[in-house]
Order: sequence, then C-alpha cells, then structure tokens
Amino acid sequence: MTTAKNAARAAQESPVFRTIARIGYVVLGVLHIVIGVIAISVAMGGGGQADQGGAMQTIRDTPAGVFALWAIAVGLVALAAWQIADAFLERQPDTKKKWGHRAKYLGTAAAYLAIAATAIVYALGGSSNSSESSQTFSAQLMSTPGGLFLLVLVGLVVFAVGVAFIIRGATRAFEKHLELPGGTVRRGIVTFGVVGYIAKGIAVAVTGVLFVVAAITHDAQTAGGLDAALHALAELPFGRVILWVVAAGLIIYGVFCFARARYARM
Repeated sequence: MTTAKNAARAAQESPVFRTIARIGYVVLGVLHIVIGVIAISVAMGGGGQADQGGAMQTIRDTPAGVFALWAIAVGLVALAAWQIADAFLERQPDTKKKWGHRAKYLGTAAAYLAIAATAIVYALGGSSNSSESSQTFSAQLMSTPGGLFLLVLVGLVVFAVGVAFIIRGATRAFEKHLELPGGTVRRGIVTFGVVGYIAKGIAVAVTGVLFVVAAITHDAQTAGGLDAALHALAELPFGRVILWVVAAGLIIYGVFCFARARYARM
C-alpha cells in the first residue's frame, strides 16, 4: 500500500500529469455540451442519439474528429488516473469516511474510463448505442435466477447517483473541490454548477427509473441509457419543455466543466 501511495503522490505532483488531467475536464465539458445540443434537437422533434455515443459520432464527423476523439480518450484516462491516485492518498482520518472517499473516487474513475473506452471505439471506426446495450444487459439479467431483483437494484443505484448529483448541485457541495476567485466570476461559476448538476442528476435519475420499470414490467425494451431517459422525458406532459430545460442544463454543466478545469483543486 505504501508503494501505491508513493506512486499516487508522485503522479499528482507531476505538472504535466496535472495539466493533462485538467484537459480531461475540458473534454468532459465538450461531451456534455454536444449531448445537450442533441437533446435540444430531440425536444424539437428531430433525431439524434442524445448520449455519449451520439456525442462521439458527432465529434467524429467533424474535421479532425478522430484526432479529437483520441484527445478525449487521453484526457479522460488521465483524469481517471488522478481520481485513482486520490483514492490511494488517505486524506480522511476516519476509517468509514476513508472507505467512502475511496469508493467515490474509484467509482468516478470507472465512469471516466468507460467514456474514454467509448471514445476509442469511435476513433477506431466503431460505434455503440447505450440504449441497446442497456436493453441487452437487462434481458440477460432478467433471464438469470434473481435477475429481476438485481435489475431493480441496478436501477435504484443509478437513481441514487442521479439524486446525489441533484443534492450536490442544490447544496453547492461541489464548491469545496474548487479554488474559486471572488466576486461575479465566483457567483457565475457556482450558478452554472448548481444548474448543471441538477440537470444531469435528473437525466441520470430517469435512467435509473427506466431500469426499475423494465424489471417491474418484465420488458427489457423499457430499459435504456441516457438517450432513452431523455426521450422518456420528452413523452411526459409538457415533456418537450422539460427536455429543453434539462438539455440547457447539460450544456451549462459542460460550461461549468471548463471552469472546473481551471479552478479544480489538483
């Protein structure tokens, strides 16, 4: 463990590694903005895959898109490595808080690595669909003993993650991870963070609900990823208005990620 901690500390003290990790926040912002724009298209009755895969496809179709995808992958891998390093640096004196600290950062790192893997798939000419993957996963899980219970559990975990995003935004808990300037700049960044976290939380929470509904109805087709969640929002009463708000919130979260790249405590 000491060796791991020393390696983590050495990595975090590297200016080059810190810079690449900050770039990870930038590319994360770009992805959320692109997803938000696609979601607006869906709200207006247009097509598009409003998730990470759709964002990757949009980026790949631009000039130098493949290069951009590789840059996204590198930035997110560096950001994931930074989170893993944070998990090994035991800054929490309380044992329970220490393990909660590790679980949080390792979970975040896993999410960044998954997005980086998607970027690599698209950079190599492949493609993915979060809704189809979720439906396949749900169907396979429901076919196993106790699968319905596990699917509900997955849905509740995803829903809880969404609620955590909403709480983090509403309570401005993200501020403690930033070194913000004062005045108008601080107020603007905090406002963007509050709106962005709540919007993303709503989208993630709806994704979790879809998994639970799939288990209750025994219909794997009901389950889906972020794209399915946003389409589900559009089908609600006043859903197009709600989707507009969530889409705008995702774009705002993307802009917040740019500020996070500059002011994150690293």
